[in-house]
Amino acid sequence: MIATLIDLAYLVAASLFIVGMKRLQSPATARQGNRLSSIAMLIAVVATLFVAKILTPVEMLLGMVIGGGLGALMARRVEMTSMPEMVGVLNGLGGIASTFVASAELARYLSLSENTASTLVAVPFDVPIGITILLSILIGTVTFSGSFVAVGKLSGKISGNPISFPGMRLLTILMAIAAIGCFVVVSMNANAFPAEVQPVVWCAIGLVAIAFLLGILLVIPIGGADMPVVVALLNSYSGLAAAATGFVLDNTALIVSGALVGASGLILTKIMCDAMNRSLLNVLIGGFGGDEAAAVEGGTSMDGKSINETSAEDVAIMMTYAEQVVVVPGYGMAVAQAQHQVRELADLLQAKGVRVKYAIHPVAGRMPGHMNVLLAEANVPYDHLYEMDDINGEFDTTDVSLIIGANDVVNPAARHDKASPIYGMPILNVDNSRNVVVLKRSMRPGYSGVQNELFFHDNTRMLFGDAKDSIIAITNEVKELE
Repeated sequence: MIATLIDLAYLVAASLFIVGMKRLQSPATARQGNRLSSIAMLIAVVATLFVAKILTPVEMLLGMVIGGGLGALMARRVEMTSMPEMVGVLNGLGGIASTFVASAELARYLSLSENTASTLVAVPFDVPIGITILLSILIGTVTFSGSFVAVGKLSGKISGNPISFPGMRLLTILMAIAAIGCFVVVSMNANAFPAEVQPVVWCAIGLVAIAFLLGILLVIPIGGADMPVVVALLNSYSGLAAAATGFVLDNTALIVSGALVGASGLILTKIMCDAMNRSLLNVLIGGFGGDEAAAVEGGTSMDGKSINETSAEDVAIMMTYAEQVVVVPGYGMAVAQAQHQVRELADLLQAKGVRVKYAIHPVAGRMPGHMNVLLAEANVPYDHLYEMDDINGEFDTTDVSLIIGANDVVNPAARHDKASPIYGMPILNVDNSRNVVVLKRSMRPGYSGVQNELFFHDNTRMLFGDAKDSIIAITNEVKELE
């Protein structure tokens, strides 16, 4: 009876996971999808605790209150600009949890060898079980160390530049070969375990060290420009680690949820790579973009052309008498926390009869969907957000494109400059607008380290300063215009 109820709970949880992920496809239903997925996870956790019988009901309740409380506290306190780092931390913790569970499972087999009366001895340690445990350890530990390197790069604690050293590629290959060697040794000694302890245990311990180093070696050579792809890929890794752990524990809910996260992460990684016109292999090889390149390539002239500066008053006049304004948010808007002021300005313009739309590039920000979340926080209507393919045809009839802290995703060089590292990357065609206004702190290029030729176009005006202050100044000027 209890087994049937547990299976039913897992079925309900799996169904809610699928429905929840379906709802996450649209900003209008994303919150509901998130809630459904959370409920599914709660059902799966409670069912697992009951079937495993490792905690009393009081201990379960206490654990859920403490864990849920910490999660709620983190979610409320984290700044929207720090969301990529928080996602990276959660990916890493998910990975190390898989490693701990797989290691505990290995330890359980060791204890069972001393307790032959246990009913679980009926499931002997064999090659498939050994491979599954090692996979969980490998993927989980790579996810852990790789995620925290990504967090360091995103937060600025580690340089966003690609980091490499002589022999790094060779060391990475040797580590990969050593990891494969651990799988081979465990396969050869699985049937003798746990009677013969040393080969399997030492391989598991060695694999933890190898995977930890591999995670670091795989992420440090990747530049800041590719961080959205890395975050998506590590999210996929955490799902795959969870799925492998599900096989270790023979837990249906964990297999289903892990597979869903892993598959969706891989799909998202593919989408992000396509949006940058780069292959996943090219991203993993690294070397694209970074802080140092950005500092070197800055300047106020390009091929003899100079920029045109403007003022908040001129921008306000331009936008007030426009028929359509398209806002292009970038990471600069996130850093300035200007999304609420942007919403206020848009409301003001709409009240004056101006159509205002938001153009969202797939890799805008530092994680997939970053800009959508930021604008949702400011209660920008979902139907005002347009994906790149949907809005690009409208720039020809747009009076003003307002670029707020975006850079590489609006650089026309991506269309024609074959020598540019961003050549072939799909961009927002803001240069086709009648007027372009760029809000920036300086002429510093974006993460690709490439100067943006858009800034030197005749129809482009630069308004330097903090994005929030600039938007407030423009809004005040618009209020003065009747």
